[in-house]
Amino acid sequence: MSYEGWIILTASLVGLSCGIMGVFLILRRMAMMADAISHTVLLGIVSAYLITKELSGIYMLIGAIIAGLLTALLVQWFHSLGVQQDASIGVVFTTLFALGVILIATKVGNVHLDVQHALMGEITFVPWHTIELPLLGEIPQATFTLILVLLVVLVVILAFYKEWKITTFDAALAASIGIPVIGMHYLFMTLVSITTVASFDAVGAIMVVAMLITPAAAAYLWTDRLLVMLSLSASFGVISAIGGYYIAVWLDTSISGSMAFATGIIFLISFIGSPTHGLLSRFVKPFTTQSM
Repeated sequence: MSYEGWIILTASLVGLSCGIMGVFLILRRMAMMADAISHTVLLGIVSAYLITKELSGIYMLIGAIIAGLLTALLVQWFHSLGVQQDASIGVVFTTLFALGVILIATKVGNVHLDVQHALMGEITFVPWHTIELPLLGEIPQATFTLILVLLVVLVVILAFYKEWKITTFDAALAASIGIPVIGMHYLFMTLVSITTVASFDAVGAIMVVAMLITPAAAAYLWTDRLLVMLSLSASFGVISAIGGYYIAVWLDTSISGSMAFATGIIFLISFIGSPTHGLLSRFVKPFTTQSM
């Protein structure tokens, strides 16, 4: 595959995974948790490096997952003590992210763990960091990791689809019929953390947040059916990845930033043109009703 192809494929995998997880974040009214976890995983990555002195491998993933779960636990704890959820998220993610930045500045030294890389990512470097696999041959490491993450997300979502649906729309009903609501919540937070950290190094925090929230928000405007919403959100993520790449080439600018911008364009089109919740439909419906 060409250099360009690997970049588009990697970004599309991010769009697919984040698009699917983003639907549940939107429906559970936890959109800001995406922003929180995408930033606090930096603390997990830095901590894993300080312990292992390795810049890649399973330890980075474990550290980031722990940081994501710690974020969810602290937010839930503060909320249970009476702090508003949005305030809890703001306090926890800024504090943990700041701690990660301080550790980078004081402990990491010249190692390539910088805030600019964390925010914007280095998707242009993805095709150069490869691994050799049986049957598949040489493949970028980030691409292979994202393929595995997408498979995990799909398997877990499909295996517990009914449980996800009930706990998302009616947690009280789910608890009354014996579904472990708290367990499902933290399993979901684990999936969000895994998806975030797998995307983090390649595309950066800005694109991770954009891909987690904006395609799902756009899909929400088009349909009220969960399965259709999941499909639309994943599709919008892929379209944003492809369209954003060519916008970046056209403007000679940041690829990740352009892909995030493309998600905004898709949302704007959906906000205006959706036949059910779009801006135009609100003006058309009164005239249609009067003519009838």
